[in-house]
Formats: sequence, structure tokens, C-alpha cells
Amino acid sequence: MTDGALLPDDGELAARLAGAAGRILLEVRGSGLFSGPALGKAGDQTANQFLCHALRAQRAGDGLLSEEEKDSAERLTKERVWIVDPVDGTREYGEERQDWAVHVALAVNGEPVLGAVALPDAGLVLRSDRPGTIPPAPEVLRMVVSRSRPAPEATAVAARIGAQLVPMGSAGAKAMAVLLGQADIYLHSGGQYEWDSCAPAAVALGWGLHVSRIDGSPLIYNRRDVYMPDLLICRKEHAAMVLREVAALA
Repeated sequence: MTDGALLPDDGELAARLAGAAGRILLEVRGSGLFSGPALGKAGDQTANQFLCHALRAQRAGDGLLSEEEKDSAERLTKERVWIVDPVDGTREYGEERQDWAVHVALAVNGEPVLGAVALPDAGLVLRSDRPGTIPPAPEVLRMVVSRSRPAPEATAVAARIGAQLVPMGSAGAKAMAVLLGQADIYLHSGGQYEWDSCAPAAVALGWGLHVSRIDGSPLIYNRRDVYMPDLLICRKEHAAMVLREVAALA
């Protein structure tokens, strides 16, 4: 496959992959053979092997970028590139918490056009191609931040707009919290990589949310340098306010 067209079953493939990888990870954790960092490593490697083998079998002509796979410049020649994170929130998974996720996304010409995020402990796979209804925002907004190292910009903006901080683990769990009505704003400026945000960005866009860098520019994927410094995912009605407060901090 060399062109950038979506296939009719791309969405189903992404969801099946994310869901199956999530079930594999639950089996690895449930085996009782690993704990702590060893569990995180075993889960990462096992889920990555499944996802990469499956994608190479099902979409042999597409590019592939995975956190747990050696990168290849060949993907830069492809219009369609799958970007996956076998365990987003390896630390949380290793600690047997629930705030971790599996990311499977398809970027076409750099745009996050399709994705699935599995939340295995909740038994959920959220898909860009099957948007749901997002519950209304409460009077006091909630901003999800890293439970271990909340970004200074996020805490500062939360203070300026009177938002409540909600500590949480993985990027996927934070982004999906906005979709599920558990939070309203996900502002991150502590540095990530493409696999951390591509699937959550695709799903959030599919559900009608605002998705951008914290300067308001679009997220662009399949770059040679896969570092992704920041992002904002929130309801569209809150985007201008949050971006204005971020700019005021500069």
C-alpha cells in the first residue's frame, strides 16, 4: 500500500489490535510470574511483539513506529504509518494500577486520522471511528495531570482558571478521561513522544474535541525526530481560554 487512503476496515483493525493487546497484558499480569519493573518489561515486550507481527501481517505496505521497536527511516517514505504504544504507562501497569492504556493509531501524511485506545482494566476500547457522547462539563473544571511530575504550566493554568487537579498515570488514560467525562482538560508540557499521543489525539479528534500543541498549532506525526514536547486535549468551548492562559505564562 503506497497511497494515503483509509481502508474500510482500518478502524476495526486498530480496535481489534488494541483490545487484543490489552487482554494479553492482563494475562501476563495475571500469571503472577512478574512484579514491578519486571512485569512492566514483560508486558511491553509481549504486547509489542503481538502488535508488530499483526501489523506487518495485515498492513505490510504501511510504515510502523513503536516505542518498543527499533526505529527505521523507511517509515519516513510512507504516507500511512501505524504508531503504537504497547503499554502506555508501563510504571502504572507494573504497579498493577488501572491508569494505563494500549495505543494503536494510523497517521496519514502526518495527521492522526484514526486510532484506538484500550483501557484494559475498564474493559473499554475507545475508537476514533465510533464517537460517543461526552458528558457535560461541571461548574468547576477538572484538569488531569501527571501523578508523579505534573507540568508547571498545567498547574499554573489550573490555578488561573480555578480548575481542580486530577492526578493520573498514562497519557492515554488522561486523554480518555476527558472523553469519559472524568476530566475536562488535558494539558501537557513535560515532553512526550509520538507514540504517547498519536492514538489519544486521533480518538479525541474523532469525538469532536480540541486537539493541538499548547501554542494552538496542529500535532504532526511521522517525523524523523519523534519527540513531541506538548499537547492540549479539551472540549472545544474551553480551548481558547486555556490557550490564552498558556500564552500569558510565556
